[in-house]
Amino acid sequence: MRAPKLLTALAAAVVLLAGGTACTSPDRARIVVTTNILGDVVAEIVGDQAEVSVLMKPNADPHSFAVSAREAHAMQTADLLVYNGLGLEEGVLHHVSAARSEGTPTVEVGARIDPLTYRDGDAVGLPDPHFWTDPARVVTAVRLLTDEIITHVDGVDADVVRQRADSYTGEVSEFDAKLAERFAGIPAKRRVLVTNHHVFGYLAERYDLTVVGAIIPSGTTLASPSASDLASLVTAIKTHQVPAIFADTAQPARIAEVLAAEAGITVRVVGLYSESLSDVDGDASTYLDMMRFNSEAIIGGLSG
Repeated sequence: MRAPKLLTALAAAVVLLAGGTACTSPDRARIVVTTNILGDVVAEIVGDQAEVSVLMKPNADPHSFAVSAREAHAMQTADLLVYNGLGLEEGVLHHVSAARSEGTPTVEVGARIDPLTYRDGDAVGLPDPHFWTDPARVVTAVRLLTDEIITHVDGVDADVVRQRADSYTGEVSEFDAKLAERFAGIPAKRRVLVTNHHVFGYLAERYDLTVVGAIIPSGTTLASPSASDLASLVTAIKTHQVPAIFADTAQPARIAEVLAAEAGITVRVVGLYSESLSDVDGDASTYLDMMRFNSEAIIGGLSG
């Protein structure tokens, strides 16, 4: 840890750890992560080699969550600041910029894993930050983060970190292969998705699904649908005989339910953990648990 950080870290005695509070040691290396999905991935890589502080609470919206002054200070005094980027953490990106200006090493994961761009809606042509719905890209992210951690975080055992990363990428790759096989078993005409907003583009590309529409035709939950947006989506639902609408568990499903009624057909509303982990006692307390829960819900919704 650099000398100035050793002095200023004494003022940041309490930070968020996976949505809770934890005392930090001024002598121990510290990684601050903006989102809880990436926080879980980083924790899997480092184990007990460093403290991992996560800013975003469980069941939060990454587009709108904010940080306190103490947490902003923790970002500026970290040994490494990890963020998703590509515009996802809209409420904290200025704090990321401030930390970078203070000399904190930062890594924007989303920008370095071959990001996709939105193909329709009001964000068409802009980079899509929701890469974690593609496990193969998460494997790439793990390798990137492993190198960044070993380079910037003093005191970690590089061999231990690489062994943990290899073990974790093995788990993610095994899940990816099984999921590809299961999606392949769904008839092509039923592999269509309607969601709350554009969040599953990477999943669709990975497993040959088609996103036929979103209630909010945007990459952010902060946008709102227009009457024409909803009318177009009703048409898409009828045309493709969509069996289910997938709505984020952190967002009210009222609009999805109203839309299903307006479509004049039976469409189930299925809840997913699309942008945030659950609390520790929930169904999606880790990245892999989230992906397992979502994949079961999506496969069930498309097959039913």
